[in-house]
Amino acid sequence: MNTRIRRAAVAVAATTMAVSLAACGSAKESGDKADKDSGKKGDDLKIGLLLPENGTARYEKFDKPIIEKKVGELTGGKAEVVYANAKQDATTQAQQVETMITNKVDALIIDAVDSKAIENSVKKAKDAGIPVVAFDRLAEGPIDAYTSFDNEEVGRAQGTALLEALEGKTKPTIVMMHGAITDPNAALFKKGAKSVLDGKVTYGKEYDTKEWKAENANANMEGAITALGKDKIDGVYSANDGLAGGIIQALKSAGVSKLPPITGQDAELAGVQHIVAGEQFMSVYKSYPQEGIVAAEMAVALAKGEKLDSIATSKADNATQKDVPTVLVPVVSLTKDNIKETIIKDGIWKIEEICTAKYKAACDAIDLK
Repeated sequence: MNTRIRRAAVAVAATTMAVSLAACGSAKESGDKADKDSGKKGDDLKIGLLLPENGTARYEKFDKPIIEKKVGELTGGKAEVVYANAKQDATTQAQQVETMITNKVDALIIDAVDSKAIENSVKKAKDAGIPVVAFDRLAEGPIDAYTSFDNEEVGRAQGTALLEALEGKTKPTIVMMHGAITDPNAALFKKGAKSVLDGKVTYGKEYDTKEWKAENANANMEGAITALGKDKIDGVYSANDGLAGGIIQALKSAGVSKLPPITGQDAELAGVQHIVAGEQFMSVYKSYPQEGIVAAEMAVALAKGEKLDSIATSKADNATQKDVPTVLVPVVSLTKDNIKETIIKDGIWKIEEICTAKYKAACDAIDLK
């Protein structure tokens, strides 16, 4: 999918019960009329939230509670967030959209399992008068808003870190372990990484990892080791921490004692622990709170019939919709040197969660305590 992103880049007391009831009725009728006349709804909203899978920690641990909390803050606790997780099944997600339409949600936040397959579902929501916020992945179809991270910058950060780790080597041989082809972000990560790596490394083997699964990355890495030789791999571009875990396991199983530098993304707990232990060189930390807050702000504003001018200052295009109001959140390259100032400071993980007994010595060695 070709995606073009352009940056530019919250009572009167009654004397009797009868008067009280009459006053409430009058206020309600007046409020309803005002909302109808202005084209806006009140805070008593239903916001649908559809996330793609639960294998990656971020969705259930961060995105869902962050969005729920912000929607509550924006509506004085009057709005309801209706949640469903597709568990990496595009057909299930399409059915979940149908359910959201039946339940008459006022706005829908969708992180698509498959950005192309979701297009028909987005059209159905639009036909039902339900605005759609594409969250984290740029879904196809007539979406009303989009928020994600600067995904090409994620790839550039990964590629830059890998080159730094390989400094001194001439045209080192690397393995490229990309994400799933059904995820448009994977193509952007790849584009960003290659913009840094092209001409400076040799691409020994390259894979698109089905469903972003660690076991598939593990199998791919086993194939790369067989094809190239375990001692001929100077570095590994891994699109995220989950894939990095499968890669590390494959290298260890092949008897590689000194692991090559491996990249990652998402600052997952296991990924951070791999970084602390020296098994993974870096990850990319993305501020889930900031992204989730923006998605909630967009959804509530759209549900009320408000414009997004004060929220979104840039635009994005998908294959079917131009100039979609967009917010891109910046990212940070995470290494063992900045764990305290990033994920610890932001409350993503606590030191005691990272520095379990298995990793205590490694944590002490980098003064993480």
